[in-house]
This record gives sequence, structure tokens and C-alpha cells, in this order.
Amino acid sequence: MKLSGRLYKQIGNEGEIEICDRISCPNCQSKLVLLPPSFPMADAQCSRCNFRAQVKTTSRSPRSSVRGAGWDIYEKVLKAGYLSPPLIVNFKWKHLKAERQEIRFYPFIPRKNIQKYKLSANAQRANYKMFRYVGLNDLPYFTLFKLNSQKERGKVEI
Repeated sequence: MKLSGRLYKQIGNEGEIEICDRISCPNCQSKLVLLPPSFPMADAQCSRCNFRAQVKTTSRSPRSSVRGAGWDIYEKVLKAGYLSPPLIVNFKWKHLKAERQEIRFYPFIPRKNIQKYKLSANAQRANYKMFRYVGLNDLPYFTLFKLNSQKERGKVEI
């Protein structure tokens, strides 16, 4: 099933809110809060320390590739010599009638794990330059939250 850009945005917005509700700052364990919409290079920050992270949500099981965002701002940040921001990925999927979720924190994303691409001429944002995170399975990460909910039995394992 192919999702529209609007649906990706809705899933992303809901995922950002969920991240701030479900997990604490990986650095100091304080509350994470959302940054304003369209804030460059970060979606959430700690309410206490300087931690900021990019947040991505996908309705699929953990995988090695996740959609990123617009390429132009990312390219400017890299050219200025800054590192890619830490990444929090909210994987949410269903398997055998069970809702599953795994939230992973990737503290360092090397440049080789960023792949530029362009949307098609028929896309809502025709020819827009974007990037995706690739090779995530080969990078170190921390699991911040894990859920395997089996609705039919009402059993929740964390």
C-alpha cells in the first residue's frame, strides 16, 4: 500500500507526540518535549539538558532503512561541519493480531548512512530532494521501549 505525503506527515506527528509521552531523555532521563513544527534538524528536545533528536515513525517492523526529510537543510548542516543529529525511530506494526512497537535510539549517524533521493515528477511535492537513513541495522543503537501487545488475551509484555 502506497501512503500519501499527508498520511506520512500525520503518522510522523503522532509518533513525535508518542515519543515525548513514552520515553525520557536518553542523556539525563528528564522529560522530552516537542520542538515547533518545521524546526530544522530536530523534532524533540530535553526539558533539562541540551539533548535534541530527529524523530521518525514508521508503521513497519524494525528495518535498515527509514525515510528522512528534506535534503537541502540537511546538506547545509553537513557542509557547515556539524554532525547528523541523533535519531530516535518509533517502529510500530502489527504481527499475528498483536500490536508491536520498538523505539530505538541511534546516537550517531555517519554520512555514509544517509542516501539522497528525489521525489517523482508526479508526487505531491514534485522533484523535491529528500534523504533516507540506510544501513541502520549496522549501526549501534539502544532500545528505549518495546511493546508486544496481544489484544485477544489482553496480555502486554514490556
